[in-house]
This record gives sequence, structure tokens and C-alpha cells, in this order.
Amino acid sequence: MSHPHPELGPPPALAKGGVRVVALGGLGEVGRNMTVIEYDGRLLIVDCGVLFPDDHPGVDLILPDFEYIADRLDDIDGIVLTHGHEDHIGAVPYLLRMKRDIPLIGSQLTLALVEAKLKEHKITPLTLQVKEGQREQIGPFDCEFVAVNHSIPDALAVFIRTPGGNLLCTGDFKMDQLPLDKRITDLRAFARMGEEGVDLFLTDSTNADVPGFTTPERNILPAIETVFEKAQRRIIVACFSSHVHRVQQVLDTAYEFDRKVAMVGRSMVRNMTIAQELGYLKVPDGVLIDAKKLDQYRDDEVVLICTGSQGEPMAALSRMANRDHKIDVGPGDTILMASSLIPGNENAVYRVINGLMRLGADVVHKGNALVHVSGHASAGELLYCYNIVKPKNVMPIHGEWRHLVANGKLAEQTGVPAKNVVLAEDGVVVDLVDGKASIVGAVPCGYVYVDGSLVGTTDETMLKDRRILRDEGFVTIIVVRDAATGKIAAGPDIRTRGFAEDEQVFEKVLPKLEEALEDARRKGVTDSHQLQQIIRRTVGGYVGGKLRRRPMIIPMVIDA
Repeated sequence: MSHPHPELGPPPALAKGGVRVVALGGLGEVGRNMTVIEYDGRLLIVDCGVLFPDDHPGVDLILPDFEYIADRLDDIDGIVLTHGHEDHIGAVPYLLRMKRDIPLIGSQLTLALVEAKLKEHKITPLTLQVKEGQREQIGPFDCEFVAVNHSIPDALAVFIRTPGGNLLCTGDFKMDQLPLDKRITDLRAFARMGEEGVDLFLTDSTNADVPGFTTPERNILPAIETVFEKAQRRIIVACFSSHVHRVQQVLDTAYEFDRKVAMVGRSMVRNMTIAQELGYLKVPDGVLIDAKKLDQYRDDEVVLICTGSQGEPMAALSRMANRDHKIDVGPGDTILMASSLIPGNENAVYRVINGLMRLGADVVHKGNALVHVSGHASAGELLYCYNIVKPKNVMPIHGEWRHLVANGKLAEQTGVPAKNVVLAEDGVVVDLVDGKASIVGAVPCGYVYVDGSLVGTTDETMLKDRRILRDEGFVTIIVVRDAATGKIAAGPDIRTRGFAEDEQVFEKVLPKLEEALEDARRKGVTDSHQLQQIIRRTVGGYVGGKLRRRPMIIPMVIDA
């Protein structure tokens, strides 16, 4: 995949005094957020996250495509990280591998989470810790940071002043008026920036098609308490490993019901340890125990907090559902899935729910109880923001195409002219010149796959082969040829794997295959590769026409 607009050519040189915005991820998808802003030959990056794979066999993570900036690493003045979620910080180690001294700018918790991640990659970054209200000059970019409320503490929006125009990037945000940490989205700052003039408003689109207002976090506490009241045995809570607010609610409720809590999963333990050390997570005395000591307590005395709320195959909850975890889930256990569904993960999540219920557990999820609220602003909140900021131009970010379109329509409803609403996707180049934002071209912007320890070597062709092997199986045909005469000495011998049909069905194609090989010999075809192609065409035509299957066909010609 490159950019989705083949009609767009490469962008022209940026006009003098103009500002260029190129999203390398996050537009047309939920994840992989990364936006490159250019002014006067210098670059500022906002976020650098990953996308989790869907139908990508063997792939661990999907990164933004760094090709656009690969030969301009010295031009990067910094990477502003709006908050600590993986879809905003997960790709930082892979970018810093290319140049380790690019400064990272973010809040205390965000930098702590990314530094822990970088430690695993043996990278010590240059960092600049900022907080709301702080203003920093980063190259030609005058950045002011604004408190925003999200499903992780310490999230920030950033107001970027340049001589070519002012940009306000919200990051992920919502407008919870009664947040658990009492840190609300600073609409007064948004209003002040609107008075100064916002030439381009880059705003979160994830919930733009959801009417009304996002439910406050504190409203889910009764549902959590109900789970604790009714649970007969263990309570297993699955949530994002960075959802400090949700973990805080579980810890407080466990203390109230005299249960002990154990964290399960490396990322959960790491992130919550960091949050506790920095004071964002307040653990009641005596509640937290080591998971290794669980057998010292009765089942009705413990709570487990683990990862896997999105159905990730290797996460703790998925492994429990598959009976591939040291914790055996069974009748009487209550599973609390305290997260919403990320678009594209629905099938994986319901597969885990079905697996857990098959084992006899009671599963409480967003579909049957108010156990999670979104971290993103709904349509009503976005309308408020547009009316407060009164931007000249709007570029919806962070969402699938349907979210971006819905967000653009909200902007129009508040008076932003339709021609000033820029709907772009990954790789599309947007220039802000003389106060007008417009699409001027596109740059290559494909998926970059992390496959084990390999980065960028797996491509779509390889994934296609893996899908074929997974869905259709493969057929191997071995032919032994007399090296002196070119005649078939043995075979063809046909073997299959992952193919439902009995191998005897290939008896009908053997005469055709022998005839094709003999015909090739008479015509003087001696090249092994050409013979393999003949075998592949003959067997493939038969399998496709008669059996309506398209397995991978692997011919082997051996000279003896």
C-alpha cells in the first residue's frame, strides 16, 4: 500500500513562508499516529505510534513509513508526544534507531513510559519534560502545551506558532467535566488561542460520529462495584496496560471489598509501577500482592488485572481463554473487560469472550454493562471546541475515513467553510499558505511491518503467501529427472498439507502433468525453473477448475 490517491503527484517545493503538514499514520485508521510539520526547512513531529495488526499473519506491529523523513533526520528539531498510549509512542524506538539524539518532548508520565520502552531497545533518549501552560521554542516552532483529558493521565494538546501560521493539535482528548484526577481539558486556553488565531485545527475524530457527550469516567464505578458484589470466585479485570484511571478504580473497589490485587502481564506491571512511582496511581495499603503469591489466598479474596481487552493473541486474557495460561479460568470466575472495542478488533474480542464463557466464566463487557467509557470527544464536545476555537481551517485527524468525514461535517455546521475543511489520508501533503490549507500532492506512505526481530523486510507479497498457506494449504509436486536424457525418472509425487481433499483426487491430474512434462522435453525445455512453471500451471489449473481451491503450489525438479 502506498498513499490512497494515485491521482496526486509528488508535492511541489513548499512556498516561502508556508507550513507543510504530512500525516504518516493515523488518518484512515485508528493507530500509527504520526504527523510531520515543516516550516523553513525544519521539521517537528507530533507523535510516533504503532498500529496493531489485523489480518497480517506473523506481524507483531505496524509502523509509520519513515521514508519521507529518512534523508532529513538532521532537520528534525523534536518529537512532541501528546500522551503515553502505544498508538502515539510505540514507534519511537524504531525512529530513534535511525538517529538517537532527536529530542523527545512530553509530559512526565508520557516520557517515563517511552523511556521504559526505549530501555528495552538500549536507547537513552534526549528528553524535554513539559507540562500544561509551558511554552518552549523548538527550532522555528513556538510550542505551547495545553492540558487535555483522556483515558491516560498527563495528556497534552500542543499549540504550534510559526511565522507561516498557527496550528492547534488536540492529540486524543475528551471533555470529562468530573475527571478522576480533577484535570479537565483547558477550554480557557483553547479560547485564548482561538482569539490569537488558529489557522489550522487538527482535531481528534475517533468519536465524531457518536452523538452527544462522552460519559464521565466516574459513572462506571457503580458497574464495577456490582461486579464485586456478585462475584463468587476470582475477579479478572482486563484493560489497557496504560489505563491508570481504570486500575485506580479497581484498586479502590478491591480495598473496599477486602480483596487483594495482583497485576498480570509484563506491560501492565511495568506501566503501573511507573504510574505508582510518579504518584499518578495511589495504591491503598495492603491491597497489592505479587502474582506468584496468589495460591496463598482463596479465590474469592483476589482480583487479577491483566492485558488482553482487545483480543490480542499473546495477551494474558486470550491465553486464559485458550487454556494456555497458568491461571485456569472456570465456573464462578468473573471476567470484567473494562475497555471499548477498537475498530477492527471486534472478531478477536468476541472470540475471547466466547472462549471464556465456554469455560464457565461470567463475562461482563461493554455490551452488557457500563464498564468502560471512551477516551475521545463525541460530536457534542467537538462542536463546543469548534465554537470556542473558531479555526480558519480544519484537518480532522486520528480516525477511520468515516470518522474524518463526520468530524469535517461538524466543523462545517459551526461555520467553517467546506473549502477550508481538509480531508486527507496517510501520505497526503497539506500546505498552509497565506492562511489557506489545501492538498498539494502525496508521498509514499505504506505499512512497515515488525516481524519478530525484522523490521521492513516483510512485504505484502509475503503476507499474501502466508494468508494462502493459512487459508488454502499447500501442494508439493516432486519430479525426479534423468540428467542425461531429460526423461522423468520418478514421480510426479504429490503431497499436500492443510488441504482438505484426499491426495487421491490428484490421480486425475497426473496423466496431464506427465504429458505436459514430456511435451516440454520434446520441445527442448531443460531449464528447471521453466519446468516448475509448467508443473505449477498444470496443477493450479486443475485444482482451481475442479476443486475451486487456490493452495500454494510448490514444484520441485530434481536432477539425478
